[in-house]
Amino acid sequence: MLFLLLGAAALVVLMLLLGAFSSAQVRTIKAFGLWVLVIGGVLLGAMLLLTGRGAAALGDLVVLGMVAWPWLKEVRSLRGGPGPRPGAGPPPRGRGGMSRQEAYEVLGLRPGAGEEEIRAAHRRLMRAAHPDSGGSDWLASRLNQARDTLLG
Repeated sequence: MLFLLLGAAALVVLMLLLGAFSSAQVRTIKAFGLWVLVIGGVLLGAMLLLTGRGAAALGDLVVLGMVAWPWLKEVRSLRGGPGPRPGAGPPPRGRGGMSRQEAYEVLGLRPGAGEEEIRAAHRRLMRAAHPDSGGSDWLASRLNQARDTLLG
């Protein structure tokens, strides 16, 4: 009976976690998985070391490093790049739209850039900043606003 209750509780917790992750971004889930993997591996290594199995503990840490290292590099690469951190809100600013100078800065262009240059810069930046590829909603909307400001 106890195992049925524990199983039911585990199922409820799992369903709640799935609901919490349904709106999470991919990089958030990957980072969470990396932390679970690293903490579980370190705890397993510590347990093996404390029970007198030093060779197994060393093997555990080697395997953990081989598995976690590629994930760690991927999670770090998702965080990097110019501009605000993904998920960061907009900086405080006054009312009104974006100025042309600010729009050129957002797109990384010099004032007086042509329509093709504006469209190419917008496309290039949106590939990295689009929310469907793990980017920020706020940054994508800023890029769209900058394009619309410059192209009228």
